[in-house]
Amino acid sequence: MYVAVKGGERAIENAHAWLAEERRGDRDVAELSIAQIREQLSLAVNRVMAEGSLYDPDLAALAIKQARGDLIEAIFLIRAYRTTLPRFGASEPVDTGAMACDRRISATFKDLPGGQVLGPTFDYTHRLLDFKLAAEGETPAAPSRVAEPGDVPHVTEFLNREGLIEEAVHDDTPPPDLTREPLEMPADRALRLQALTRSDEGFALGLAYSTQRGYARNHAFVGELRIGTVPVEMEIPELGFAIDIGEVTLTECETVNQFKGSKTEPPQFTRGYGLVFGQTERKAISMALVDRALRWEELGEDFVGAPAQDAEFVLYHADNIQATGFLEHIKLPHYVDFQSELELVRKLRREAGADQVQEAAE
Repeated sequence: MYVAVKGGERAIENAHAWLAEERRGDRDVAELSIAQIREQLSLAVNRVMAEGSLYDPDLAALAIKQARGDLIEAIFLIRAYRTTLPRFGASEPVDTGAMACDRRISATFKDLPGGQVLGPTFDYTHRLLDFKLAAEGETPAAPSRVAEPGDVPHVTEFLNREGLIEEAVHDDTPPPDLTREPLEMPADRALRLQALTRSDEGFALGLAYSTQRGYARNHAFVGELRIGTVPVEMEIPELGFAIDIGEVTLTECETVNQFKGSKTEPPQFTRGYGLVFGQTERKAISMALVDRALRWEELGEDFVGAPAQDAEFVLYHADNIQATGFLEHIKLPHYVDFQSELELVRKLRREAGADQVQEAAE
């Protein structure tokens, strides 16, 4: 007979204590500091900030430490904390055209005003284990370079001068806030981009890869990928003008996509767009590819049934916190539900057995 497990509260307290012990690990090994995680695991910190919708490297590092390196759990912690924060106002739209770029590359134009900047990237490494790191050796200092803010035009502007790419639509209507309002369908592009920005990186990557393999008939070039800092401005009512309140590091990706034209649009290049907190270029590129795939209807393209074209499928399954909650809840107690199903299966088996006996007698 199945019975409920007893002793819940004490067992949970012991589980928490055991978790804290496992989190700390061997006490003969020095404890990780928040500063170490922030500075040396910066890409993990960036992902937690992006998918947690909160730009704070110290809090993201704390969440990673508390979550024992489980980034989805860390994202959950950041989102939960975010809901406790008051909102004092809204900042002005950031100007990525004035970004102080640490990295800026284009797969479409070799010669860019200001040049291409490779920046800190794994792209040209050999992917061989560096055992010097295991020996705790210091790495040589990189050549000094300070990214200066200034006018850094986007590559797509060059295509725009010849009318070869669709015009970017400027809409001053305040978009809905996905962090405060539940997702509703149909979702316009502004809402879709919000959802993709905080979507699970692996899910977005898988969808983006599917578009490259033919599921959406969408061939893209990276028009430009840039990473750097931009100032954040906020208008102060008492002053009557906007002032700088800080800066954030962003990754921005614009893709240039083939488009043969439709009943409503001439042949031209079209756009995909991605913008993410921190240096998160895999996510930004994935976001841009999926953004373009979701635009099939407004561009008058045919729906070919690709997963990346289905806005409801993409947006309702992209959020790793929602997915994790629903997935992991099945490991929690479902004793009553299971008892009812167990009795149902036993009853059906008895009835099936009785029918077989009756058939044999006949």
